[in-house]
This record gives sequence, C-alpha cells and structure tokens, in this order.
Amino acid sequence: MKHLKVMMAMALAIVMSSGNLLAQTGTQKPTTTQKPSSKPVPPPLPVATPDYLIGPADVLRIDVVDEASYSGDFVVRPDGKISMLQIDEIPVVGLTTEALKKKIKTELGRFFNDPVPEVFVQVKQINSRIVYINGAVRKPGPYPLSGPMTVLQLITIAGGLDEFAQKKKILVISGTQRNAKGESITWIVNYEDIEKGRNLSKNNIILNPGDTVVVPGGQP
Repeated sequence: MKHLKVMMAMALAIVMSSGNLLAQTGTQKPTTTQKPSSKPVPPPLPVATPDYLIGPADVLRIDVVDEASYSGDFVVRPDGKISMLQIDEIPVVGLTTEALKKKIKTELGRFFNDPVPEVFVQVKQINSRIVYINGAVRKPGPYPLSGPMTVLQLITIAGGLDEFAQKKKILVISGTQRNAKGESITWIVNYEDIEKGRNLSKNNIILNPGDTVVVPGGQP
C-alpha cells in the first residue's frame, strides 16, 4: 500500500510538471527576425589625391608638431583663405596639400628658430567638388564629383529617371559660368538622344563643381 501511494505521488508530480511546461510554451512569443534597413546608403565622399587642388568650403586638418595652438581643423572661406594663429590669413585655394605645407612652414619661420616645427596638412573633407540633381529622379540630392562625370553618369548614380520624367527637357545650370548679365549659363539636355547615342557632345556634357541638373516631371 505504501509503494502504491509513492507511485501515485510520482505520477501526479509528472503530470503537473508537464502542464507547467505546456503553459510556459504557450505563453512564449515567437522570435522575430529584424528586417535589414532599407534606407539608401549615401554616396561616399571623394578622397583627396596628392595633386588635388584645395577649393572653397573644403575642410583642412593642419597639425604643427608640438604646437597645439597652431593645429586644428580649418574651413576654407569663400575668399579662398584660412586664418591661423599669428600667421593671420593664408590664401589656400588652388594649392596642393604639399604646397600649403611649405607655405605654412615658411610663415612659421618668422616666429620659430631653426628647426621650424614639422607641419602636416590633410584635406579632411572635400566640399568644393559637389554636383546636384533634383526633380524626377529616384535619389535627388548632392553628389561628390571625385572625377570627370557626365549627365548620364550622374543620373545613373541618382537611381535613374522617374516614370514621368520629361527626358527631352532636362536642364543643366552651371555653377561656375555666367553670362554678360551675371546670370548662370544653362543648357537643355535631350536624354532620349543620349540613350540613342545621338548628339552626345551636346547632350551628355561633362559636369563641373557646383553644377545642378534639374529633371522636370509630370506628363509632357
């Protein structure tokens, strides 16, 4: 009789533990797999080569060894200059980093005895070589101009034209060229001709820093 009671108690314990396990299983939430982000990745910024010529709005990193007060990040002003401690204004537009390094060392020679502190110059961010595209394209916005780029290449990088883009009326606005009235020079580009390989010199023009491409949309 004693053995029978023990067996019944063991069986009851197994049933209760199974019930608890089923209850826990029923209350567990299924794991969900997080979907990868579908946000577009911005185009990489251009990297300055040794022969890159510094332009307005570029960000320069200048380090003067053991002289923290002379070192730091410097934004090239619209007038093409930067200001450094004691040296005051230095014209930098159109210079390579090596040429600017020599120029700074020459200026530092007025305040330091030999040896003049070593100088390192780096283009930290290129902001002077940007083109823009807006209107009926899939990814409008600014794009870095790291090398020669045509209208076709910019449209391709911007994801292509929208369905209702007016291909024959694409407008290119120059960021550097002006007419006699001081207004930006513009061109009308026929994208259909580009697709067919016609009049490429007229339509698939090479873009310059500051140029803007406007693609009109809507029914023609």
